[in-house]
Amino acid sequence: MTLLEKQLNTLVKKLVQKRISSLPQFSKLKHQLAGQLKIPPVRNFDILKTYQKLKKKKQVKTNIFLQKQLKKRPIRSLSGVAVVAVLTKPWPCPGKCLYCPLEKGVPKSYLSGEPAVERAKILKYDPYQQVKKRIEVLKNNNHPVDKIELIVIGGTWSYLPKKYQTWFIKRCFDGANPPKFSKKTWAGKTLAEAQKRNEKAKHRIIGITLETRPDYITPKEIIRMRKLGCTRVEIGVQIIDDKVLKINNRGHGVKEIIYATKLLKNAGLKICYHIMPGLLGSNPQKDLKMFKKLFANPDFQPDMLKIYPCVVTKGSQLYGLYKSKKYKPYTDKQLMNLLIKMKSIVPEYVRINRLIRDIPAWQIQGGSKISNLREYVQKQMNPVRNFTNKSMKKKNVMALQKKRISNGVKEQKKICSCIRCREIKNESINIKNLKLKKQKYIASQGQEIFLSFEDVKQNKLAAFLRLRLPQINNQTLPGLENAAIIRELHTYGQLVEIHPVKSRKAGSPTAKFNRVEKTSKKAAQPRKVLINQDNVAQHLGLGKKLMAEAEKIAKEQGYKKIAVISGVGVRDYYRHLGYRLQNTYLVKSLKPQ
Repeated sequence: MTLLEKQLNTLVKKLVQKRISSLPQFSKLKHQLAGQLKIPPVRNFDILKTYQKLKKKKQVKTNIFLQKQLKKRPIRSLSGVAVVAVLTKPWPCPGKCLYCPLEKGVPKSYLSGEPAVERAKILKYDPYQQVKKRIEVLKNNNHPVDKIELIVIGGTWSYLPKKYQTWFIKRCFDGANPPKFSKKTWAGKTLAEAQKRNEKAKHRIIGITLETRPDYITPKEIIRMRKLGCTRVEIGVQIIDDKVLKINNRGHGVKEIIYATKLLKNAGLKICYHIMPGLLGSNPQKDLKMFKKLFANPDFQPDMLKIYPCVVTKGSQLYGLYKSKKYKPYTDKQLMNLLIKMKSIVPEYVRINRLIRDIPAWQIQGGSKISNLREYVQKQMNPVRNFTNKSMKKKNVMALQKKRISNGVKEQKKICSCIRCREIKNESINIKNLKLKKQKYIASQGQEIFLSFEDVKQNKLAAFLRLRLPQINNQTLPGLENAAIIRELHTYGQLVEIHPVKSRKAGSPTAKFNRVEKTSKKAAQPRKVLINQDNVAQHLGLGKKLMAEAEKIAKEQGYKKIAVISGVGVRDYYRHLGYRLQNTYLVKSLKPQ
């Protein structure tokens, strides 16, 4: 061990003894210790590596406060799961959409320069390597990687050869299942074997998302998706207007969207609509009218949205129309005002997953080039909000972009109530303010019930569950007859009641939980606690409480059983609640014992 390595070990051991509450405090302390040890300024990456090494050797204890400051890009896992996006290899697509770029060597609708595309190209679109390397990167950046949300992108999934689909998903599971013995024996021989191993793996795939077209959704296709482990489907809706869909050579109409939505919901799958404002033949007024219809008409009601404003790229048919001035994209002012109106009408049970594609500015020939559009929209909606994204302050280009759009875009005190905007993330809330809320709405000839635990004073979401009560004679999939369906359960981190900070040692990740004993009139009250994945303290079991409430509702409504569309890596959780695996679902009887 070199002298520098010894000094770095000493620095980390001193940091672990501290309770670091903010980034400025961490930076100041880090530089002070480096000065005392007479070593050059130390990178956070080196501190993290040393901390992990010492913790593995049990030379230091876990310090959640230090871990939080060392986490790179914390937004990556603030929603409680680590997202791993993988691309399928370039394959023909049945669509002929005007706006879709076509670049050699990448899947249709994707472009060089997009982060996920570049990672996939380097690894030659190998699913095993994509999953394995992405987990390594997230882990090295101090993100928890025990729960993986796998997102498969790369054109129309349902159009790919079935053998390739099975091989691709199996290799994704292999990438998440670390070897226990030799390289020859640890990989599953079949998809089913790889899935079974993942139930106990260190990196469990708790959900799989597949992208496809509405006109490719059939009962047979859904059965196949479920066997692969799919829990969420993203479909390219773009707009619910037959005329505009036809102008853009979409190849299907609104009726296919309605049919696909109903089939997917009755199978318990979560649905994410891809929406594209600014298509040829549309306008801001028509886009807004369409957006309102998504939530006013029970034939739609998506669970999630990805809003991708239409942009012009080389290689698309739209590029020729743009050059000949037959198509004009929205200005930044038009787009900003439209998105503000859209976000302000999103229901509380819908999550906006994305608000722009990761298309590099140099690839965009026409349309908005603002890469952090969501942040600007949010700031215009709520100008009082304190934005702390330091990257925005450092880059002069951001100031230029702000100047571009400030003329004509008025700051508006509007609120987006979508799930993502209300997630607790790394904020603190008082567990005494948590209330169980129940929202009902009709969707695709069934009743949806959105159960949630929320801090009603701060409008923050701690946990939620989607319960579907389909028609009793639901025939979408075998085994779901007379069954209520839990389509999603999500708990954001952990909730605890703890003693005051003085009762615990600096850097200790846990203390006494559950109840604060009253010893005197001056006894300290439970403090606010952070509710996120960094908090390793004892939880309050919000997920179990939501499950119990869903079972109670289903039983009262006359359903004989209740089914959960569980990801492979979370099956054991439901087994502990009395559920048993049947036809890819976890099922529990509601009949009196």
